[in-house]
Amino acid sequence: MRVIGLMSGTSYDAIDAAAADLRLDGDSLVLRPLGMVSGAYGAELREALAVALPPAATTLAEVCRLDTLIGQALAAAALRADRELCEGQAELVASHGQTVYHWADGERVRGTLQIGQPAWIAEVTGLPVVADFRPRDIAAGGQGAPLVSLVDLMWLRGRPGTPVALNLGGIANLTAPDGTAFDTGPASALIDAAVHHFTGRAYDMDGALAARGTVHEPLLRHLLDEPYYARPAPKTTGKELFHRDYLLTALTALTAPAALAARAVPADIGPPAHEDVIATLTRLTARTVADAVRSVRGTEVIASGGGTRNPVLMALLAEELPGVPLHTSDALGLPSAAKEAYAFAVLGFLTLHGLAGTDPRSTGARHSSVLGSVTPGRNGLPPLPRGLKQPVRLVIE
Repeated sequence: MRVIGLMSGTSYDAIDAAAADLRLDGDSLVLRPLGMVSGAYGAELREALAVALPPAATTLAEVCRLDTLIGQALAAAALRADRELCEGQAELVASHGQTVYHWADGERVRGTLQIGQPAWIAEVTGLPVVADFRPRDIAAGGQGAPLVSLVDLMWLRGRPGTPVALNLGGIANLTAPDGTAFDTGPASALIDAAVHHFTGRAYDMDGALAARGTVHEPLLRHLLDEPYYARPAPKTTGKELFHRDYLLTALTALTAPAALAARAVPADIGPPAHEDVIATLTRLTARTVADAVRSVRGTEVIASGGGTRNPVLMALLAEELPGVPLHTSDALGLPSAAKEAYAFAVLGFLTLHGLAGTDPRSTGARHSSVLGSVTPGRNGLPPLPRGLKQPVRLVIE
């Protein structure tokens, strides 16, 4: 079955559409990558999304508007992927949607909201659509994330040692072979927030700003005191916690007269330079990810996501994990930029075939679940065999 996976992450910088040919072979799910196309949200839509996200206030009218506009953008991406990658022969679209809120109440997640109305995708492409993946796991007592953990467990099964799959998006998450999976904290979320606040740019291209800065140790120590890092897995987080105002509050606290006096720092030292803030946040990501890898006794890290394109971040991560090989998923056959989109293609395939898309060890749910909601295509749903065996490994062909 040819499946298109759609992914727009917490950085909401682009929609990735990856096409895969998927088939069951005994206890294996075989994935043949067909390629990826990617396109940025239009400037107006991206700005509307940015001003509606927490901690900002919004209205139901704006949520409705964004649900439609993002759905239309996802539909255009799926149609393009079908034409360019599948020769018009795609059979299913799996859409993660755009996360706008993840309702974490202490150690429990009570709800989540991904928008991007799948009816638009079904109407434009004519294909059935699986969407709204996360709520079912939350209803079963899970965190609803990281959902790619099942794919990672299947993919890395049998690899020697303790390989850790790491995704560096807006938020970083990892999966270990014993099923432990959790969000480690920010990957690019705070870096991007600082870059946009100080320069108006969307992100630190090639880590150039971080490379010009110096880590500000008092700021790093202050940020590392965040209680989230000490919480046990399973745990999830998002931009509800790690956002621009979180950073500005930290900078204000750091340079307040009482804080300066407590550190015996001259009051006229002033706040850290912009490049130093970005360098510090890049080190924060590397440090917290490395701490998480050490907590699961990782012997190898296989990274994916947009953060792998930041050479400064990757160099700092390697420095924080001496003796632990650091690869990108490209080395194992999955393009790092497209890995999450491929993962949701897999989850959509499993859902359509009535197979579970979660491992309760990873999300903390009471049981595994078939995920998502299905929107029929122009011709309804394809006839599918039932009573299939749950695959336990993912083979990249």
